[in-house]
Amino acid sequence: MTDLAHPASTSAPTLEQVAERAGVSRSTASRAINGGLRVSPEAMESVAAAVAALGYTPNRAARSLVTRRTDSVALVVPEPDERVLSDPFFAGVLNGVSTPLARSDLQLLLIIARPGESERTARYLRAGHVDGAIVVSHHRDDVIDQALAGSHLPTVFIGRPLVGGDTAAVVDTDNVRGGRLATEHLIGLGRRRVATIAGPSDMSAGIDRLAGWRAALTDAGLPADAVVSGDFTVDGGATAARELLARFPDVDAVFIASDLMAAGALPELAEAGRRVPQDVAVVGYDNSGLATTTKPNLTTVTQPVIAMARAAGEELVAQLQGRAPLGVPQIFEPELVVRGSA
Repeated sequence: MTDLAHPASTSAPTLEQVAERAGVSRSTASRAINGGLRVSPEAMESVAAAVAALGYTPNRAARSLVTRRTDSVALVVPEPDERVLSDPFFAGVLNGVSTPLARSDLQLLLIIARPGESERTARYLRAGHVDGAIVVSHHRDDVIDQALAGSHLPTVFIGRPLVGGDTAAVVDTDNVRGGRLATEHLIGLGRRRVATIAGPSDMSAGIDRLAGWRAALTDAGLPADAVVSGDFTVDGGATAARELLARFPDVDAVFIASDLMAAGALPELAEAGRRVPQDVAVVGYDNSGLATTTKPNLTTVTQPVIAMARAAGEELVAQLQGRAPLGVPQIFEPELVVRGSA
């Protein structure tokens, strides 16, 4: 029968109990649990055994008052909610980032900085609520880039920021090379009126993929004027495809700067009576799972999102452990994957 007068038998174990079981002082037990500074290997082993035997859980809130660490990091996405939930790119980022953070016992906090909320997000990040941040899908007007570039918060950007990118730790893919690969493939198929549905002009990925498209056409002596911009969404790709066909009816190939936009564009080409690839060859970008569900399956450029995100997580963990940020970007090489659309 439970003794109601002595409820301590069911209470959580205390640090004092851990110290007593391990045969060390309370301060030694505390140092062992919080990193092992000035603790002998024998004492560390005894404290670890006591913690395991008692089922002791450190009070993170109390510990953070001493260490000024939260043991959490933020994944910051300056996009609308619906974009984050519908784009497989962000699922890949979460997948890749989670692995190195889990190994370091860090909690991941997802922050969706909706349009108009960048300043509030920047204040939150700089106020000490997290130990570090990974920022992805940032735009030219986001104040998050500028705010973090001038702070002491360990930060990694997935994708080159347009502001502060010279000094920030960056993980990216060679988007210029990817745009060139896609366009050179279309030219190699004998296409001579190669258009593009470009990404947003306020993002480095949109700018760089467009630059690669333009460079390949210029080198081939072909016109590089058939450009319509989209927003990396299915609906944006559909709208851009309708505009492209209206403005440039003679196109025989299109490089589309994301698989999502390509998925929106393909039905519009079919609706206009343009067969893919017979009349118009199409190349996308990302090599997401979506590329194998379109009709025809999508020729596309690989962006290794999971590997990039994993590298970003490893870089942030290294910074949190005291290493200086990498001074040069980590760049992943794109690859062309040929399927039925081109």
